[in-house]
Amino acid sequence: MAKTSLVVKIGGREYPLKINKGEENGVKKAADDINRAIDILKGNYAVKDMQDLMAMASLQLLLSPQNDSASSKLSSESVMEIEEALRILEEDIDKLQ
Repeated sequence: MAKTSLVVKIGGREYPLKINKGEENGVKKAADDINRAIDILKGNYAVKDMQDLMAMASLQLLLSPQNDSASSKLSSESVMEIEEALRILEEDIDKLQ
């Protein structure tokens, strides 16, 4: 399948990804969902640490029953790329502490 480049912004940082064509909307929606969850958590809790917010948002989104259909639309390769971007984000956050 043909690849396309996409830059997503998660937690205030940009991450370049190479994804399969046709998966752009799913990846953008996933990034929007993560950012929305982070904003909600920031508003509801006194948590300022981005690593904690990312972990809490990830758990919340992964445990949400509505994500079963959305996540199945992404290929395992795209999921691996997103996981890698999140790992890099976590490393960057760790360096700042």
